[in-house]
Amino acid sequence: MNLKSLTLFVALIILFTSCQNRQVSPLHLLNEQIPGDSAIIFGEGIISTDAFEFAITFSPEMNEILFTRRKPGEDNIIYHMKLTDGAWSTPTPAFFTTDEGWDFEPHINPRGNRLYFGSLRPLPNSSKSNGLHQWYSEITESDWGEPVPINGPFLENIAMYLTSAENGNLYYTSWIREEGEIKEEGIYHSIYEEETYNSRNKMGKEINLPGLKSIAHPYIAPDESYIIFDGKSDSSGHGSCDLYISFNKKGKWTKAQNLGPLVNTELCEFTASVSPDGRYLFFHRGLVSEEEEMGNIYWIDFSLIKQRVLSQIK
Repeated sequence: MNLKSLTLFVALIILFTSCQNRQVSPLHLLNEQIPGDSAIIFGEGIISTDAFEFAITFSPEMNEILFTRRKPGEDNIIYHMKLTDGAWSTPTPAFFTTDEGWDFEPHINPRGNRLYFGSLRPLPNSSKSNGLHQWYSEITESDWGEPVPINGPFLENIAMYLTSAENGNLYYTSWIREEGEIKEEGIYHSIYEEETYNSRNKMGKEINLPGLKSIAHPYIAPDESYIIFDGKSDSSGHGSCDLYISFNKKGKWTKAQNLGPLVNTELCEFTASVSPDGRYLFFHRGLVSEEEEMGNIYWIDFSLIKQRVLSQIK
């Protein structure tokens, strides 16, 4: 075999191995199609059903999935799936589910040792709920431990849709309510210092864009290189709510950009997350109104979307 033939043979082997690896990806086992630059429903009939599903998260190994499901006329419930011997389990309510207040919007941190979620359940040593709080469960040798509420500013202020960077910093939606009206709504972050959280910092106008309403549901990249969130615009949006992205350039955030028509439609896109391998963007797409709620979880090739937005930033 000459050098040219040997080079071609090695290239074919690498290509074949790569294709095999892509085919046996844990997430691919739930889908007949793999997305490119068009968003498609994720886990149709298994994860995305006739109910209202949103806010999906994955373990770092992508062998564990949690997501929120709200059936018609029912409360939010977090569902759990696990990959065992090459097959995904049927979605069932997460182990921490109670009848004392609904749970929603789970997030497994990049290190895989903490599971966060929002809940209306009563706080410890309390007989009834006093509102929405963020809880977390830590991994043990065998499974997840019993959840406990996050202290510090999270007990003193409302926090929703919490995601974590690898260094432990937390990003979330928060607001202040005065005399029945919501004020100071937007995206905040708390710095992880000495194994605790003491700060509550509202992010700048590059992310909390003036003129953009209902800014919420931030997903932070593990290395804090970008943040994705959703909001409503009367002038520049594609639908009732769109996804936006901002990049961290040497410690400064770029002005958030709409992710464009490949992601955003005339429907509502919100609660974004990215698979731990960085390949896929996940989000809810559906109809969200006071009269009706319907929709599913979608996924799309994130590298294509990210590069298109980066090319537009000067």
